[in-house]
Amino acid sequence: MLSLPELPAWYKSPMAQIVLVGITCFATVGMFSAVSNLGAGGTEDVALSDTANGVLYGVFALTGLVSGGINNVLGPRITLFIGSLGYALYVGALWCYQTQNTRWFLILAGGILGACAALLWSAQGSIMMSYPLEKDKGKAFGIFWAIFQFGSFIGSVIALAINIRSGKLSAVSTATYLAFIIIIFIGTASTFLILPPHLIVRSDGSIVKLEAASTPAQEVRNFITVLKDWRMIALVPMFFASNYFYSYQGAVNTFYFDGPTRALNATLEGAGAICGALIIGFFVLDGTHFKRRTRGWLGLAFVTIITIAVWSCGLAFQLTFHRHDEITKMNYHDKRYRAKGALFFFYFFGDASFQALAYWIMGAISNDPFTLARFAGFYKAIQSAGAAGSFGMDAVTPPFLNEILASWAVLLISFPFAALVIASIKDTSYTEEKTIFIDDLRAEILGAGPNHTSSVEKVA
Repeated sequence: MLSLPELPAWYKSPMAQIVLVGITCFATVGMFSAVSNLGAGGTEDVALSDTANGVLYGVFALTGLVSGGINNVLGPRITLFIGSLGYALYVGALWCYQTQNTRWFLILAGGILGACAALLWSAQGSIMMSYPLEKDKGKAFGIFWAIFQFGSFIGSVIALAINIRSGKLSAVSTATYLAFIIIIFIGTASTFLILPPHLIVRSDGSIVKLEAASTPAQEVRNFITVLKDWRMIALVPMFFASNYFYSYQGAVNTFYFDGPTRALNATLEGAGAICGALIIGFFVLDGTHFKRRTRGWLGLAFVTIITIAVWSCGLAFQLTFHRHDEITKMNYHDKRYRAKGALFFFYFFGDASFQALAYWIMGAISNDPFTLARFAGFYKAIQSAGAAGSFGMDAVTPPFLNEILASWAVLLISFPFAALVIASIKDTSYTEEKTIFIDDLRAEILGAGPNHTSSVEKVA
C-alpha cells in the first residue's frame, strides 16, 4: 500500500517555501540591514564600519565562489542555519563595540559574517529561482524581497521607536541591539522549516529535483562550467554593480543626518525596497502575457529609467555639499528633509528593481536548483567583491562626488551586457531540461512493484 508523508500539499508548494525563506531573511539579514542603514552600523565611526564591511564583503566574495556547491552538498536547511548564525554574531559585535570598544572583535565578526552570508544567500537564491514555475519567478522575487525587506523596515521602526524620545542619538542604544539579536535568533530557528528541493511539487505537478543533494566531486566539476558560461561572464558587471553603492549611501546618511533621522531614512529605504520588488515582480516581469524575452526587455527598460531618474536626483543633492564641510546634521523636522527622505526611498526602490532583474535573468537561464545555487553563489561573490571595493574606497574618504559618479557609472555600464543575455533567453527552459511530473513518477514506480514505493514517498 502506498504510504505518503503527512506534510500538507500547501507546505510543499514553492511559494510556501519562498515565504518561509523570506521570514528567515526578514529576521536575520533584515535586522542586519536595519542596523547598517542607521549609518556606520549605529557606531558613527565610519572608518571602522568601512573596515569591518570591507572584510565582510571580501570574505563573502571568496566564500561565494564555493557556497553554491556547499549548499548542494549539505542541503538548503543546514546551509541556511549555518548562514544565519553570522548575523547574530555581527550585531552582537556592534553591541560589544558600543559598550567595550572592541574594534578587533567587530572586524573579526565581519569576516565570519561574510562566510555565513555567502552560504545563506546561495541557499536562498536556489530556492527562490528554482522552486517556482517559470511564469512565477518575478512574483517569487517580489514576495521574498518584500518579506525580507519588511525585516529592515520593522527593524528600523524598532530603532526609531526606542531612540526617538531623546530627540538625538549619538549611537544606537543597548536596547536596540538586544531587540535585533532576539529577532535574529528567531530567524535562525525558522530555518528548520525549510524543505529540500526533492520534496517540492509545483502547481503543474512537476518535481523541482529528484536528488536530495549533490556530491563534492560533482560540485567541483560543475563550478568550472559556471566560469565557462558566457552568460555568467556577461552578467559580471551587473553583479558587481548591484551592491556597490551601499557604502556611498551609508556614508552620506551618517554625514548629513542626525541619529533619529538616520533611523527614519532606514525605514523609508525598507519601504522603497518593498514597493520596488512588488511592482517589478508582479507588474513588469510577470505581469503581462508577453513572451519571456519581451518581459525581460520590459524589465531592463524599467530598471534603466528608474536608475537614471533616481541617480540624477541624487547627483543634484550631492552637489549641494562636500565631504569635509562643517554642517549641522539635518533632523526630519526640517522642511527640507522631505525631498531627502524621498530620495532614500527611491534609492532602494531602484535597488530592489535592479536585483529583481538580475535574479530573473538567472532564473530564465535554468530551472535546476543545483545549477541556480551555483549561479547565486557566483552572483553574491561578484556582488560582494564590488561592495568590498566600494567600502575600501570610502574608507580613504574620497570626495562624495567621486563616489556617487562611480556608483552611477557601474550601474549604467552593466545594462548593455545584461541586454546581451536577455537577447539569448528562450521562451522556456523546460524543453531542454528533463522535467519530471509526480503523477508519471508514481505510475512508473507503482508499475515497478512495491519495493520501489519509498521513491514515491520522497517526492509526494
